[in-house]
Amino acid sequence: MPDRVRRVAPAALAALWFGLGAMQMPAGVRSTPVDPLTVQDDDFARHRDPAEWRGLSVTSIEFREERGAWRLWRIANVKKPRGPLWFVPHDNENAGFEAALVGVRAYGGVVIAVDSGLADDGRRRNGAVDRGRPIDPNRNFRDGYPTYARTVLADYAGGAHPIIALHTNAPGFDTSDSRCNRTDRPGSGTVSIRFCDDVMQPRASQGRAWPFDDDDSLAYVTYRSGRSPYSAWCGKALALADFNVVFERVSVSDGSLSNYALLHGLDYVNFETQERGLSPAGLRESRNRLVAMIDRAMERCVAP
Repeated sequence: MPDRVRRVAPAALAALWFGLGAMQMPAGVRSTPVDPLTVQDDDFARHRDPAEWRGLSVTSIEFREERGAWRLWRIANVKKPRGPLWFVPHDNENAGFEAALVGVRAYGGVVIAVDSGLADDGRRRNGAVDRGRPIDPNRNFRDGYPTYARTVLADYAGGAHPIIALHTNAPGFDTSDSRCNRTDRPGSGTVSIRFCDDVMQPRASQGRAWPFDDDDSLAYVTYRSGRSPYSAWCGKALALADFNVVFERVSVSDGSLSNYALLHGLDYVNFETQERGLSPAGLRESRNRLVAMIDRAMERCVAP
């Protein structure tokens, strides 16, 4: 594994290790405190002002499981570790990382961000594999890979909850896969409030006020097949707050964290917005939309 981080000076170790107190990592997982100002990573390179890291501890977490080698960044609010567990699975979705930093400073908790840079930095999938195709970090929550799930979710048992996943997505949706709005301009993927099928059941914002004037800015919540969509954690509250909300019906896991969380009784919500690139304006707009959804959800779904 290439060493892209500088180890922290001894004088700083006490404060950084304090942020690890709630974490119980599986065997074989290596956790190393690092200096965020020296990490050679595109996400950290956007944040070289020491003031941005005041009160936060940063750890590099590395392990191997089956055919993949993994590195995660753990960013903890030292004074308030019991806020949300912020999850950024895709290293190329930069606004997700930006919004997670805003969130952990404002609401506390712990960020877990997957680093694809063990192979190539800033990629969606983890290419550090011994064989086969690169691994989608958000399709790796499977029974055959217990270390991955336990490591990502280690802080949940210590009080970092709910899980708030943060993503960006391509504009529009693949109309050929949808059961509604098939005459829309074709896009890619399934992330849109205008996409629907037997699993994804959208409830669009009626007022379409910012940030929901964009069909790609929305929340995903999950519920068990055979139950009401409003049984989804936070789902009814978000719908009543006029969010764009997609209710995802789950019967058998697809390997995503949304499915895993539901089937293991963990509180979870996912916020999405359109990918707008790395220009300062584009990154800021996507981050701000995610943060707006976070703020409203924290007010409605999380007890103070």
